[in-house]
Amino acid sequence: MCGIVGIVAAWPISDRDALDTMRDTMRHRGPDDAGSWWSSDGRIGLAHRRLSIIDLSPGGHQPMTADNQTQTIVFNGEIYNHHELRRQLEAGGHKFKSTSDTEVLLAAYRRWGTNCLEKLNGMFAFCIYDAEKQLLFLARDRTGEKPLFYWQENGDFRFASELKALMAADDFPRKIDHQALNHYLAFGYVPGDMCMLRGVKKLPQAHAMTYDISSGRVKVWPYWQLPQTAAETADENELTDRLHELLAESVRLRMIADVPVGILLSGGIDSSLVTAMAAEVSSAPVKTYTIAFPGHGSHDEGPYAKMVAGHFSTEHTELVAEPATVDMLPELARQYDEPIADSSMVPTYMVSRLIRQEATVALGGDGGDELFGGYPGHSWILQMARARRFLPRPLRRAGLAAIRRFMPLGKKGRNYLLGLMADLPESITQINLYFDALNRSRLLGQSVRPDGGLLEPEAMKNRLQLPYATPLQKITALDFQTFLVDDIMAKVDRASMLTSLEVRAPFLDHQIIEFAYSAVPDNLRATVSEKKILTRRLAAKLLPSQLDLERKQGFSLPLQSWFQSHWGRYCENILRDAPAELFRREAIERLFAQQKRGYLHTQRIFALTIFELWRREYNIQVG
Repeated sequence: MCGIVGIVAAWPISDRDALDTMRDTMRHRGPDDAGSWWSSDGRIGLAHRRLSIIDLSPGGHQPMTADNQTQTIVFNGEIYNHHELRRQLEAGGHKFKSTSDTEVLLAAYRRWGTNCLEKLNGMFAFCIYDAEKQLLFLARDRTGEKPLFYWQENGDFRFASELKALMAADDFPRKIDHQALNHYLAFGYVPGDMCMLRGVKKLPQAHAMTYDISSGRVKVWPYWQLPQTAAETADENELTDRLHELLAESVRLRMIADVPVGILLSGGIDSSLVTAMAAEVSSAPVKTYTIAFPGHGSHDEGPYAKMVAGHFSTEHTELVAEPATVDMLPELARQYDEPIADSSMVPTYMVSRLIRQEATVALGGDGGDELFGGYPGHSWILQMARARRFLPRPLRRAGLAAIRRFMPLGKKGRNYLLGLMADLPESITQINLYFDALNRSRLLGQSVRPDGGLLEPEAMKNRLQLPYATPLQKITALDFQTFLVDDIMAKVDRASMLTSLEVRAPFLDHQIIEFAYSAVPDNLRATVSEKKILTRRLAAKLLPSQLDLERKQGFSLPLQSWFQSHWGRYCENILRDAPAELFRREAIERLFAQQKRGYLHTQRIFALTIFELWRREYNIQVG
């Protein structure tokens, strides 16, 4: 895994050290090597930090320039089918100098142009400078596993894997984007192409872009999308066998590396299936790692992970976690270039740090819930649809108004009841909201009110939902386009890369994604009483019979209990010192008072604390 950065300027750049400074803010992404490249006219610079995974020799050094000297690439990620592509390109006469997937990607662009994206199976963010066409070609993988930020102003264009690289430039503006803040308070992450810094954008998942160096014109387009239709019926046994086949092949491809590989084993279905596939396709013993919280009930993954590890005779390592100190929060806030509110960033970082002591690559179970209907909300939306038939619309309208007015934020069941009273697509949008529009209005200071209106986050999610789909298809596709990419993938990438660990997600092979959304009918994904039905069928065949397959597990924190001690006091101190023009003091005090009376505000308080720590770390202006 690597870090990439680039600059295009209207005039030749005299201070070339600035590019290296930007690059080296991401040393954690690539501690093994570093390189820079400049165009002959001094207007275009590309730089790279390398974590050596494939071809550890200098042959994989970047930036890499083609033999004809007209294309230069910086690449972050892995192309899992690079052996297959190499054979195709060699059959067409191309000769390779290294065994790196970077050289294969560069050759694929030379052969197929921007259409090369259709042939790639991998996780990636890259930029190719094409001197013949005088443009930059940038792309991001189908799921958005690898990040890419960019900024354009007055003939200048910059991009980077992490926002901190852009902010390393002395002249870079640091102001909050009010619309992005509004979305963050609604969802706990900044979705789509928005960024928390005004003027910066993210290249969305499954999108490519070109930057015309002569005109400064930017063109952005999607090169892939989720299947729009799903099967209504199918043979369960055939689908189970097909999933087994696809997952085994995906794991096999993701275990290819020239460095040690391990597995993030939580003891839940998805990571346990990845472990089962690894044991099936690997000729050597599989290494598994987990993090345990003894004495914290459902948060303690240790016994389940140990059961799975024993069943498949893996070399298993367990980290017994003590309550994480609050000193870790500023470090993570600094690493997450724009804040996310997912507290599981803490155990993800802790287990990544553990694995990195013995391995450079780890496989995880991310994506299984979004693809196969594994979240509580997936069953809830079906329960709501069933119950809504017995509630007349006028009654539901009155119920919506009453709940919003009289049922305080943080009361258990509030979001569920709001979703029950609302029609689709608003019903889906209500699920897992941190702060709804009314409470965002009460929280935000006047100087950070968004120009587009407080309801825009809800409207955005409403627009994204498929128009002619079942409720389950709507919510799982929405999760894939928002929560998966902007929360889960961002969390895993930043936490693991802080330790220089590459994490790969076998469930997010595009063939498995397309299979899940087009071939698996609703009744084999989730019902009102069951979740992740097809993967449970496969798990029942492969995993230990005593493993509880009804659990919804993952690496998560016992945050509620931690907040009753030093974490709670720390967050209070941070937020009481936040600028009043950012968050209204009375709203902050109300959250703390309600939390002490038993309201469920720990995740909201964590979200606000991480945001304020991030703002302080990077000296972001409020206005």
